[in-house]
Amino acid sequence: MPSDDSERPARLRVDAETTLILREAFHKIDANYRNDHYGLYDYARAVMSKIVPLDHFYIGFFHGANRVRYPYGYDGGMYTDPASHIYGPHGQAAWLLKHRQTYRMQYDNGAALNAGVASGDTSRASADAVTTPLFRRGRDGEPAVFGMMSMQSYRPDTFDDNAVRAFEWLADLVARVLTTEAEDVDALRRLPADVEDAPQLVTADHIVELLSSRVADIRQRAQDALAVPGTGSLREVLQRIVTDCQQLQSDLVELTLDIDNGPEERFRSLTAAEQGVAVLLGSDMHNEQIARELGISLHTVKTHVRNILAKYRMTGRAAVADDVRKHLAR
Repeated sequence: MPSDDSERPARLRVDAETTLILREAFHKIDANYRNDHYGLYDYARAVMSKIVPLDHFYIGFFHGANRVRYPYGYDGGMYTDPASHIYGPHGQAAWLLKHRQTYRMQYDNGAALNAGVASGDTSRASADAVTTPLFRRGRDGEPAVFGMMSMQSYRPDTFDDNAVRAFEWLADLVARVLTTEAEDVDALRRLPADVEDAPQLVTADHIVELLSSRVADIRQRAQDALAVPGTGSLREVLQRIVTDCQQLQSDLVELTLDIDNGPEERFRSLTAAEQGVAVLLGSDMHNEQIARELGISLHTVKTHVRNILAKYRMTGRAAVADDVRKHLAR
């Protein structure tokens, strides 16, 4: 029976040299970077650098209601420190969430790009940029945007259609690697709670254990370097220490993605008036004190408190107050 060509995925329209580079990338990522996020991001940047010259590259993940965390960035041949920013309604992050497609600078002459927080060399403006969303399957089974991958240049007209298609393909591969890992974690979380290796939400203990272990490794490298005569060996070890620190910074930012967002989401579910009352609840004020502080009636305060308790689905105001404090302390 003849095969139905309509069921086959469309072939990627890139040139022969780019095809060879991407094919090699697929096999190397599969073999080496399935559980090494920093290495995955660094390699993805290196792959695109083979296809097109780029000055700035980063990976970002959406977190909570309006925040993006950036575990990996690279600019002008140097690693940039991870960061976290709240995004507004007119920047590139909001554009990606709205349009769910790749952003190219020529779409709006860089308006969305320049409306957000500047990254890379802030003394120079990007003259060309391509940012593509990272997708995974949402709770409703439909693709959901969970992050972004961006390449930028300080020279205009750097990224042609061939480079953009390759970048989208590579971003999809990165997203599938990360999604597979996340799905594996979710599968373990569905097991009974007494399973020892079932991953849980990140706590302060997790962060302390990670820092302690990784810093110990870095300290040991430094101690080994001190015992080795000759500047050649010392330079090599120091470079490895620098790389270890960069990877640790990246891992810590990604670790925050697993922190419980419940306090923030519950607080943002309140109206502006309810939020004002909730903040004072977090200060353990009684209804009469809240009424005086806000200049509203006691009846209005009681109505707001009743609505807050219903939205939080908690048994008492003490639990709500504790949850509000968690949000405000972040």
